[in-house]
Amino acid sequence: MKAMVYRRYGGPEVLEPAELPEPKTHVDSVLVRVRAAGLNPADLALQAGALDGAVDTYFPVVPGWDIAGVVERAGPAAPEFAPGDEVVGYLRGEVQRAHGGLAELVSADVRTLVRKPRSLGFAEAAALPLAGLTAYQAVVHTLDVQPGEILLVHGAAGGVGSLAVQIARSLGARVIGTASVPRHGYLRTLGAEPVSYGRGTADRVRQLVPDGADVVLDTVGGVLAATAGAARPGARVASVVETGTPGVTPVFCRMSRTDLTALTDLAGTGELTVRVGATYSLDHAADAQRALAAGGIPGKVVIEIT
Repeated sequence: MKAMVYRRYGGPEVLEPAELPEPKTHVDSVLVRVRAAGLNPADLALQAGALDGAVDTYFPVVPGWDIAGVVERAGPAAPEFAPGDEVVGYLRGEVQRAHGGLAELVSADVRTLVRKPRSLGFAEAAALPLAGLTAYQAVVHTLDVQPGEILLVHGAAGGVGSLAVQIARSLGARVIGTASVPRHGYLRTLGAEPVSYGRGTADRVRQLVPDGADVVLDTVGGVLAATAGAARPGARVASVVETGTPGVTPVFCRMSRTDLTALTDLAGTGELTVRVGATYSLDHAADAQRALAAGGIPGKVVIEIT
């Protein structure tokens, strides 16, 4: 099968095409023909060796945690799926090896997969798992956002932020989102009230909510101290980026079939939309990584595999 691999740590330049054997499947594994794979900054960090001290790596590595595809076969202990089923998966493992999503086929643990709604395209589905799980677990579990509460999302137009806005809105919360001015129109389409980044952000938030936000989610880092005045006393605060700040609860993503199913259900009914900013073929995955690293793409970067 065709795949993209890296045989040493580095940037996009170390990513190369390879022909690999078809993955084997265990009794509780599912062989998936990958139709699309989402890229994340975490992929670039792992490829660069940023987590070499924490994650065992066996080269060559096929990168890519987020996938959407079609089941080819399922093991006898994976009766949830049958050939032809369309699935979404989050494949993060404790070890990096030749089992990622940038390949025509991948063998996935049944616990990492859920059904893809027919109404959701493969590219949109592949863009959902990591960013979506992070947003969902932050809003629903870490912050426990309630109907009628006011949530302030920093970086609300980004991959995690835009999904957090929509999840909170589906719960009945009022959402204020910080973003650059060109992205304010996009935030309004999501149901958020936009405010600009930079000096005076806290004052601008207070103009909308004089008593301050009940809940704050930071997805960008470096903004909480400057906008502390935007939150009411005792507000619940969480960050995807800052993990050691007093009074701020860190958010870490983990696979949960329950949470991923809830996300796909929201996407399937149209309550949540996933913004794909750019798509690339498998052969141009290195270019996709460069585009992701450069930033500025209004949405997720996805590899489409035919």
